[in-house]
Amino acid sequence: MQCYPAARRDDEAKRKSGTRDKVSDEPLQLCSKKTAIKCKETLPHKKHFCMFANETSAGFGTMDSQLRTNMLSFPNAKINLGLNITEKRADGYHNLETVFYPINIKDSVEITDAEVTSCKIHGIDIPGDANDNLCFKAYQLVKKDYDIPAQQINLLKNIPVGAGLGGGSADCAFLIKLLNEKFNLGMPVDKMEGYARQLGADCAFFIENKPVYAFNKGDEFEKCEIDLSAWFKVLVKPPVHVSTADAYAHVKPQKPLQSLKEIIHLHPTTWKNKVINDFELSVFAKYPQIRQIKTSLYDAGATFALMSGSGSSVFAIFDHPVKLPELEENNLVFYGI
Repeated sequence: MQCYPAARRDDEAKRKSGTRDKVSDEPLQLCSKKTAIKCKETLPHKKHFCMFANETSAGFGTMDSQLRTNMLSFPNAKINLGLNITEKRADGYHNLETVFYPINIKDSVEITDAEVTSCKIHGIDIPGDANDNLCFKAYQLVKKDYDIPAQQINLLKNIPVGAGLGGGSADCAFLIKLLNEKFNLGMPVDKMEGYARQLGADCAFFIENKPVYAFNKGDEFEKCEIDLSAWFKVLVKPPVHVSTADAYAHVKPQKPLQSLKEIIHLHPTTWKNKVINDFELSVFAKYPQIRQIKTSLYDAGATFALMSGSGSSVFAIFDHPVKLPELEENNLVFYGI
């Protein structure tokens, strides 16, 4: 199985510089029940998450866990390549169009056989009861239709929250996939997407986890042939939490002159001022530091920069690797995402 150190939260300097340990950057270390104690001792300076380590090491599972009872997955974040809020629906939701694109910033979710189903959250603090987490709700949805045993859900949060990155949506979608695999439920993609849609508009995207053009509430998809792997991607997360509900309350829906579905296939060097995010206008007015991040990314030579989702993170693509020490001073900066 796999074990790795979690991102440290007690080192403010590392947090601000964006150089703290991240799931996406840490090399994964093969770990077995036989070597669990040994590898635990090799990393005494960090919390050590190991599927066979005991609870005193902040581990996932216990030394008595059997290999077959544990399954581990690494849900990744997404960015929005453009986001147009086209109209408000009669049901109170909004129709939109966007392109979801997966990126390499990851959480970790593990399920282990247990007597009672519960959810434990490690890493980034998430307000509220852990059993109100989307992962717990995803388990309950699947449990209604399938006779699966109780599970201990262990969630290691590394994807920033309130950042427009879909971390919670990714976690619950990957949990559905874990349950399907662990218990051989045989659910096809469309059925897993059906469960995910009940948990959030963008949750279903993470079932297949490939770039898509999303429309309606953001839960209907068309395949989108777009590949940014040749570009150096950077994401900046300021110490600001943007409420999605508040962002929607201040956005003015309008249909674009040209659909994002067409624009996104233009060369990225032409995206600036064409591929837009309708949330930026109101969010930038309330949080000018987010606007400044976008400006700083362009000043640093970005080919394209945009706020993701309803914020607060801003991503950029460069035609060469960069370091952004000035942005690291007050923000989390993720490189090579």
